[in-house]
Amino acid sequence: MMFEDELILLNQSINEFGDNLRNGLSGNPSQILGLRDAFKDSLRALSEKLSLKLKEEEKMVEMFLEYQNQLRKQNKLIEEKKDNLLKMISEVKNKKQELEGLTANIQDLKEEYCRKKETISTANKANGERLKRLQISADMYKDHLELEIRKIHGDKLQFIFTGIDPKKPERPYMFSLCLNEARDYEVSDCSPPLECIAEFQEKVRKTNNFSAFLANVRKAFIATVHN
Repeated sequence: MMFEDELILLNQSINEFGDNLRNGLSGNPSQILGLRDAFKDSLRALSEKLSLKLKEEEKMVEMFLEYQNQLRKQNKLIEEKKDNLLKMISEVKNKKQELEGLTANIQDLKEEYCRKKETISTANKANGERLKRLQISADMYKDHLELEIRKIHGDKLQFIFTGIDPKKPERPYMFSLCLNEARDYEVSDCSPPLECIAEFQEKVRKTNNFSAFLANVRKAFIATVHN
């Protein structure tokens, strides 16, 4: 708009010069030269003014282009930050899902541990009661079978028979007994060794007749003396 205004002003100046020139042709030559010089000065001033306006316009265009460039950079930076933010949100969601999975696994392990702990506690309690019953039974057999029962290391019971050898009635004949993980009777440390002890062990596991088991073991020890 400013440039168009300057062009209109230039056109008006040219028209005025033309009018003055026609009016002054009838005058003296010095007046015509003065009009010519005035017109040149006017053109020069207008040219300088237009040149200045053009430079200002060019500077404004450069500023506008620079602004557009900065705006594109800002938009690109915003898009990158947006992508990074979306990526972080996705990672947080994945971590949250992993955490939920770990929490569920930990809960399952806790429940399984509690179940196993309860099972072990129940088994230990049952084993303890069973050994206690064996101890009570041992007291009953002590006088009749000359049998002494001791609790030794490893939750074992040691069965010590005396009166087996008439020549040496105080000589001990013994074996150890415990309950294995399957809660079955398990005989060990038999002295003197008996070849039939494994058979006796298998039989008492099947029949659970512990009195017969002790009687058979005593008879086998007596047999070793006679043999």
